[in-house]
Amino acid sequence: MAAHDTRMLLLGAVALFEPVNGYQIRRELLSWSVDDWANLNPGSIYNGLATLTRQGFLVRHDLEDGGREVAVYEVTRAGRDELERLVTAGLEEVSVVDRKGFSAAFGLLPLVPPEHALRSLVRRRVALEELVARLATPPDAAQAPPHALRTVVLWLDLAVAELAWLRETIEELKAGRLALDASTWTPPADDPGWQMNADRERYRALLER
Repeated sequence: MAAHDTRMLLLGAVALFEPVNGYQIRRELLSWSVDDWANLNPGSIYNGLATLTRQGFLVRHDLEDGGREVAVYEVTRAGRDELERLVTAGLEEVSVVDRKGFSAAFGLLPLVPPEHALRSLVRRRVALEELVARLATPPDAAQAPPHALRTVVLWLDLAVAELAWLRETIEELKAGRLALDASTWTPPADDPGWQMNADRERYRALLER
């Protein structure tokens, strides 16, 4: 997974739950299976948080919580601008073989104003339509070996399937049937998010927010 996609996931996870500690970010991202599809392991999560803090995209607060020290993170203004740029690019940029950036960006849609999300998805649809048109005209059989031509068929089938899904998703958004506000969903009683919400309120009190 590209470094900018890792940066997007880390910034997005902090923005969703801030103020939030590093362990909670690690647990949340691993619940998204990022160690599988995004190749983002626990060690790189902590290193990434430290790097983003040095770069001014995150701010770290060292708090004393119940007799123990805990580091909590928030997104800075520069971090929000960077996150918006990364999510927009992830939604709009089309690759024949790599959809990891799009998967990460789509998972962060609640952080994007609905009109911006819709605009970016429409731009992706246009790019996908152009890609399908190109792939539908494969290279001349004399110019490529048979197995390479079969690879093009696979790329075309995947692009056609994504395009159908994307068109339906855009219509769901336009009709208001696909809610981007995460508050419209209530997690189960044993979801770790409840504890994260309780911790967030406690951190806010410690930060005098």
